[in-house]
Amino acid sequence: MSEATKRKIVTQEVVHGDVKICKNQFIVKVVESKGNNLHLVEDETRHTTLCSMPPKFRKSVWIKKGDFLIVEKIEEGKKVTCEVVSILYPPQIDDLKSEDLWPEAFEDAIPDESCKKSEEFTKYRSPRKIKSDSESSSDDSLEENVNQLNRPVVYLSESEESSEDDGAD
Repeated sequence: MSEATKRKIVTQEVVHGDVKICKNQFIVKVVESKGNNLHLVEDETRHTTLCSMPPKFRKSVWIKKGDFLIVEKIEEGKKVTCEVVSILYPPQIDDLKSEDLWPEAFEDAIPDESCKKSEEFTKYRSPRKIKSDSESSSDDSLEENVNQLNRPVVYLSESEESSEDDGAD
């Protein structure tokens, strides 16, 4: 199996998979990224510790400040005391709440309503729909390219354009 296929499978499992919390696992919130696949996390008692990301998640799933994780304690570490088992997304958080597995300490830390909606969540992860010719006939519906916002734009007047054409001969 190729590396790209492995990353694709891991990403699908994380984003769309069911979440179950076992005996040695608990929910934490990411406070800060420390680099080298290490994250500073806090548990429901506000105790902070370092958490490592296993190799299967590296280069396929990203964690940012404020995300929730399911982690498992590891005994061999002194500074790094837990390892990521799963990354929680809004639909998975809703499932944990419905099963009464969500810690009360994190109730106030949940993202706002617009982020919690599962249709908003899946909208960005589903492939783009191709518009029919009648819908795409106008250029007004095109969105601005945000990658080129800082690019300088030079506008030429008609007299400058015609003088450039004359000088090219």
